[in-house]
Amino acid sequence: MTRSISPAAVGHVGLTWPLAGVIAGCAFQLQQATLWSSTSYLALAVLALLGSISGVRILRRRAGHDTAAAVLLSLGMLAIGFSVTGWRAAEQASHALRPELEGRDMELTGVVTDMPQYRQTGVRFGFQVEDASLNGEPVAVPSHLSLSWYFGQPSDWVQTDTQAEGDTASAQTGAGSAAVSSPVRAGERWRLRVRLKAPHGALNPFGYDSELRYWERGIQAVGYVRQGPKETPPERLTQSWRHPIELARQQVRERLSQQGLASRPAGVIAALVLGDQAAIEQTDWLIFRKAGVAHLMSISGLHITMFAWLAMRLLALVWRQSTRLCRWWPAPQAALFGGLVLAFAYALFSGWEVPAQRTVLMLGVVSALRGLGLRWPWPQVWLLACAVVVMVDPWALLQAGFWLSFVAVGILFASGPGPAQQAHVGSLTYLARMVREQALIGLALAPLSLLLFGQFSLIGFVANLVAIPWVTLLVTPLSMLGMLWAPLWAMAAGAVDLLVSLLSAFTAWPWALFSRAQAPIVLGVLAVLGGAFVALRLPWSMRALALLPLLPVMFWQPRPVPMGEFELIAADIGQGNAVLVRTQHHALLYDTGASFGPDHDAGQAILLPLMRALALELDRVVLSHQDSDHTGGAAAVLLAHDKADAWGSVDTDHPLQRVRQIQPCGLGQRWQWDGVTFEFLWPQQGEAPNKAKPNSRSCVLRIASAQASVLLTGDIEKKQERQLLDGHKTSLRADVLLVPHHGSKTSSSDAFLDAVAPTTALLQAGYRNRYGHPAPEVSQRYLARGIDFRSTVACGAITWQSWSPGALSCPRVQQPRYWRHQAPS
Repeated sequence: MTRSISPAAVGHVGLTWPLAGVIAGCAFQLQQATLWSSTSYLALAVLALLGSISGVRILRRRAGHDTAAAVLLSLGMLAIGFSVTGWRAAEQASHALRPELEGRDMELTGVVTDMPQYRQTGVRFGFQVEDASLNGEPVAVPSHLSLSWYFGQPSDWVQTDTQAEGDTASAQTGAGSAAVSSPVRAGERWRLRVRLKAPHGALNPFGYDSELRYWERGIQAVGYVRQGPKETPPERLTQSWRHPIELARQQVRERLSQQGLASRPAGVIAALVLGDQAAIEQTDWLIFRKAGVAHLMSISGLHITMFAWLAMRLLALVWRQSTRLCRWWPAPQAALFGGLVLAFAYALFSGWEVPAQRTVLMLGVVSALRGLGLRWPWPQVWLLACAVVVMVDPWALLQAGFWLSFVAVGILFASGPGPAQQAHVGSLTYLARMVREQALIGLALAPLSLLLFGQFSLIGFVANLVAIPWVTLLVTPLSMLGMLWAPLWAMAAGAVDLLVSLLSAFTAWPWALFSRAQAPIVLGVLAVLGGAFVALRLPWSMRALALLPLLPVMFWQPRPVPMGEFELIAADIGQGNAVLVRTQHHALLYDTGASFGPDHDAGQAILLPLMRALALELDRVVLSHQDSDHTGGAAAVLLAHDKADAWGSVDTDHPLQRVRQIQPCGLGQRWQWDGVTFEFLWPQQGEAPNKAKPNSRSCVLRIASAQASVLLTGDIEKKQERQLLDGHKTSLRADVLLVPHHGSKTSSSDAFLDAVAPTTALLQAGYRNRYGHPAPEVSQRYLARGIDFRSTVACGAITWQSWSPGALSCPRVQQPRYWRHQAPS
């Protein structure tokens, strides 16, 4: 029999605040710049545990009415959350790759741990190290690695199940329609010659923290398989059974690839069945995000919860057919347990990604309370589920998905009907309730979306009313059942195509997406609380007051640049150039970074989110020259900023000319924005663009206010530096110099540095890039002159302002976190 336990019976203060304390303790630990020793965290945990036990004993003796004891228990749980998270982090950090092993060729023996991820140029996979050696001597390396295996052509590596080992066959590649076989399979043991380095990702304002993602997954090193005539060839040793689920996932993906489906539906099906989000094309992700339904196109909490609910209903129906089974175990409890087990199996098969883990843990907590017959108030159930998830994965607190999931669940708890209203409702009432809940979730999550992403979908409410039942009740079941009978995948593909066509029509509306600059965290939190308050079961006259905190976030604008001044942001885009310049009313982008693949580039991944967060509309894009590490993100940027004109040294037959006509830059071209002068100093006017070497005709742009100046140089080399000295020696002087050619030894001559005489030099290059940039002798030239030599590798994105030329931001140094890699000096 279900027994109701009131808050007073369990100690309202003694339960709510300790759970909040656990979450707060984990959150506080994530703010640490450096870690303590494991022993220090363990000592704190022991003291906290003793204090918590004392608080519990006092609460029991005094029936939960001693505030001091409740506070003691809450502080103890806070310290436990802090110390346990810190101890785990310290233990993980102790197994990091030693700096002296970076870039060294090592021989590793180990097992492929997961379903390989495919790219146009190769495959990436997890690798569990069993043995490692360097020059024949054993060495200690992290046990869990992420490795890439690059190949010249797809035909060099595609292999199907029916072929003998070592045979190859050509196949089409791609996210959806590719034949996705590879030279490695989950569970295989290999001996590989690899080169490793520490995970080092881009660090930009409002950007994605890939290093945190690696840390959360326990990956302490990344690398690639060495190949070549002088290298020891990779050797497949055995096929083990250590990762059977991952092997089964890989086999399902290969079966899916053989169905001849178009890439769009095949990618969505792969994402829904296998959790392979990379299979969805970037253009489709843009549609899903603009429509506000991106959460439906991967293994999300909604899918797993719906799957668990359907499994419970089906199990209960079957269980009730047997009197013996019902006597052995009541049908509701059997269905509850069985649904949870099946949801766990679904999450496991879909890759056991972090969102799936969170959902299973939350379902487990709620199921345990129901199984024990406990009916706690919803805030305590919500806090308990949140605390369990955070203790298992404290770094989820820094992930947008965590907050979207738990805020949505909290809103459903707060706005849902009471127990008396839940029973015996008709279909129309149930449908009306679903529509109401979707509207409340959309309204309440809007400020959170603005805080996290700087945008939210205005059509999301209507799009989700269509997409949620379509995806969860039609596309997902057909996709899952296709594993049993492959023709159902074709039906699922048709359903996907129909849905995407409808969503495309929705997103064609000009006002489909509402974007604003991302507000400060304090204003954002107040807006989120206001949005959550709207969802409470209160009179609308009271709820309307909660809309007031939303207004500052809805209309927030960043502080403008003063008239006559300019701001420069050297984005952290790896190997390449991308510099954002803004004046009071205008914005210019100098170069657009590299392309990382056919569907992924610095423009889409880094520059557009940065500009969206700053609410910037570009007026001009300058492409210094046509090398791919300078123009790789240009197409995405130009398509997103259709009012921006384009200037650069780009051949007249270059594919970018079809995206936007690019006017040639040249000596003498100049303009003014808001009292700031922009002037091209190179190349020479009339130089034939198709005949010159690309580096030699880089657009050199000088930007000057009344009190400070910047020189942006592209990839000019020593010859062009000498020519600039001959014609413009007096105008080369600049406070900030963008290091020519990423610090290559072909540039930054002594005479050029003496003429420019910068106070600060900014270097944009990738960590341990294959070109060896910056060359040591070049770095020394800058340091010998007392120039403040800053690189995006050491700093992340660098911000410099002309009205404060002596100060610049270096977030990797100024805002350190223990999971962020600090490059050796």
